[in-house]
Amino acid sequence: MDISWQSMDMKLSQYAKKAGVTYKTAWRWYKAGTLDAYQTPTGTVIVRDPVAEKPETGRIALYARVSSAAQKSDLARQVQRLRDYAAARGYPVAKDVVEIASGLNDNRPKFLKLLADPSIGTLLVEHRDRGTRFGWRYLTTLLQAQGRRIEAIFPHETQDDLVDDVVSLITSMAARMYGRRGSRHRAERIKQCVESLMKEERTEECV
Repeated sequence: MDISWQSMDMKLSQYAKKAGVTYKTAWRWYKAGTLDAYQTPTGTVIVRDPVAEKPETGRIALYARVSSAAQKSDLARQVQRLRDYAAARGYPVAKDVVEIASGLNDNRPKFLKLLADPSIGTLLVEHRDRGTRFGWRYLTTLLQAQGRRIEAIFPHETQDDLVDDVVSLITSMAARMYGRRGSRHRAERIKQCVESLMKEERTEECV
């Protein structure tokens, strides 16, 4: 979908009409934070900039990731949120890729394939840690040097799979310290402890 009208403030209903979507869809985009919009004291939603500047070169790919198979159901929701974001900005999506792997894992085949593909000019992720748990600045700098970019639609990091990422790190460390036989059991006990105490904002008892 190509949205190319001149940027100007407009009501959400006007934006929906110009974007070729229903008001309900535009409202969902607004509630999800994918539109640069605000609500007046009278309740009217005003869209400031209907379309961000489109990437000039390369294809656009979506990348969704979860840390474990138990979170697999979230992949489809991630992809839909990414597609909504892309549609709201008139981004033509070439492909979407999903992967189950820890954000601490630097050997994710599907993610590495996207990074190595020079035809992908823009890579969209939902949160920075969907791309990488650490080293975001290194990643963006290297892609910029190639005339490419990675864009996170939400600036903050998600906490959804943080525990799983930490547990994968603990499992690896425990395997070295105690051997592989007992590492998974120890890591699972620590995970349960962390999940329980995180609700009370206390983690020192798990150390």
